[in-house]
Amino acid sequence: MSQKQTKPAAATKAAPAKTAVATTKSKKVVKKGEKKIKTRTLFNALYTKNVKNFGTGFGVQPKRDLTHFTHWPRYIKLQRQRRVLLKRLKVPPTINQFTRVFDKNTAVHLFKLLDKYRPEEASVKKARLLKIAEARAATPKGQTAPKAEKPVQHLRHGIDTVTKLIEKKKAKLVVIAHDVDPVELVLYLPTLCRRMDVPYCIVKSKSRLGELVHMRNASCVALTGVNSADSNELSLLVESAKQMFNNNSEHRKTWGGNTLSGPARAILAKRQKAEAKETLAKSKI
Repeated sequence: MSQKQTKPAAATKAAPAKTAVATTKSKKVVKKGEKKIKTRTLFNALYTKNVKNFGTGFGVQPKRDLTHFTHWPRYIKLQRQRRVLLKRLKVPPTINQFTRVFDKNTAVHLFKLLDKYRPEEASVKKARLLKIAEARAATPKGQTAPKAEKPVQHLRHGIDTVTKLIEKKKAKLVVIAHDVDPVELVLYLPTLCRRMDVPYCIVKSKSRLGELVHMRNASCVALTGVNSADSNELSLLVESAKQMFNNNSEHRKTWGGNTLSGPARAILAKRQKAEAKETLAKSKI
């Protein structure tokens, strides 16, 4: 009879049971009274992100270009559209001559001279006339009141007045604004000045001429004479005006405008580049 091989009880050992052990991070418990130690992280100050707060009472908002969002008045829109049209369309020489003006340095000397011969203001004129009236009232009967001298007005304004002075050749220098609207008001003045041999010049702008004669705007002014102290300065201005406007026939023949927009110029440049590339490829064949 076969006997089973059996191991003694002392030799046999029980296998340990598999248990899932959950690993947990041990947190350091801070007891009362102990100070918590703050850990500092090392960083480079050059590349630290500086976060700004743009809330009320904090950082100032950065400047932005808000032109696109601005609701411009109608007259400004018309000014800009008119300026663009004058660039795109072909402008005849008669109108284009008003784009050529005195340079800044000459214009400063001209306005300094004109400023000396401003006409009297309304308040000054009223006070002068009142003084004359009081003098007449104070004179006894039978005697004539002394004649008051009327101030000589050398700077005249108004399109009709200036035209008459040019026709009579009494104007020493005619100054025309470049931005008169409609331009037909002063379109004939350069031709008339050349025909009557009166020096003229074109300056910026009608508001500056208006300030000289105590008005908002003035299309043109005429200087009929100056004092002996300013005669040399006037002769220099007349000489430069004749050289630039009266005797210069080239700028009266030059057409203006006909300038393409930026996108249109870019399309033409691209087309020319493609044509040049095509001709180069054909020449190599």
